[in-house]
Amino acid sequence: SVGGGDMVGDASKTETPRLTRRRKSTDTEKMPTADNNKGSGPHSSLAAEKEVVTMNTTAAVEQTTIGEHVVATIPAQEMDEHEGLDEASLREHEEVTKVKNVALLELGPHRMETWYFSPLPKELLSEKGFVEILYVCEFSLQMFPRKSELLRYQARELPKNLRHPPGNEIYRNGNLSMFEVDGFEERIYCQNLCYLAKLFLDHKTLYFDVDPFLFYVLCEVDSRGYHPVGYFSKEKYSDVGYNLACILTFPSHQRKGYGRFLIAFSYELSKKEEK
Repeated sequence: SVGGGDMVGDASKTETPRLTRRRKSTDTEKMPTADNNKGSGPHSSLAAEKEVVTMNTTAAVEQTTIGEHVVATIPAQEMDEHEGLDEASLREHEEVTKVKNVALLELGPHRMETWYFSPLPKELLSEKGFVEILYVCEFSLQMFPRKSELLRYQARELPKNLRHPPGNEIYRNGNLSMFEVDGFEERIYCQNLCYLAKLFLDHKTLYFDVDPFLFYVLCEVDSRGYHPVGYFSKEKYSDVGYNLACILTFPSHQRKGYGRFLIAFSYELSKKEEK
């Protein structure tokens, strides 16, 4: 889906979200966070992975006590993102998704090489199901297959005062700002954010229903507006109390500490909510 159960980016590739199967980062492993001490989350699909994570968690718990920066863990629930697909359908799915359908992503002044397939709307792709460069308005996250369409949209339809993510600004420090975006109120923006995130995450579990999620978009601020550098999402109501569902720093802004900042912010937010 394209929703919130989304991705941690702050290394040579993206930082690994709780819901991905393949690790892409080393930086976040140094932090005493919940992502390091618990399993892959309720949407993990590989039992073998859960066994490895459980063994690592057991060893860590033996050496530490539960405190401010150490969290207790619960057994991960086995929920396969391909549940319901027979072998033939699964083979077809893997065949379709193993090849990238976007070569480059242009977000604001940054052009990034993508890493993985994303189930983008068909109207954005050619007849062969591919687009060389996907152009994205960094303020509204509207996507276009041609640069001329993006420029026309920004000139005619982008409100002059809407140069920031929709939602409420809940944090500002220097040139950094955080916006809270409700998936129910801003479905298109949040779905597009997840489409883009999937381009940089291998087995990100996508949710087309973004209503149950809140998205926290981190931006760099300058005289032109608010430029997204990464985000994390969380369930509005989590039975297991996870402080985030997915996290990503865009490749153009990695190695700046934003991945660590997003993780720390998610914990501070949980403290505020007394969860």
